[in-house]
Amino acid sequence: MYARLPDDERDAVTVTIDGEAFDARAGDTVAAALFASGRVASRTTPVSGAPRGPFCMMGVCFDCLVTVDGVPNQQACLVAVAAGMRIHTQRGRVPLTPSPASPP
Repeated sequence: MYARLPDDERDAVTVTIDGEAFDARAGDTVAAALFASGRVASRTTPVSGAPRGPFCMMGVCFDCLVTVDGVPNQQACLVAVAAGMRIHTQRGRVPLTPSPASPP
């Protein structure tokens, strides 16, 4: 469905998407990296579990919410990838803020 242009020679940036390493491109958004990795859904809805993915690609629709480096509900279309970034697609209801770390 989505493919990189053959002349895309930007540097690779390794990120982790749902526990799997993926080479995104420098300058990509998280949404673009999700598409390039073959994922079209970034979250599921809390009530029906319906898949949702990037729609507007400009921060208006909130369908592309993901967890980035432990911070939930980030708009994937507005966040640029960075080396070592940990991206997790969201399933169902996710708290608005990360829960405090449990004591050791």
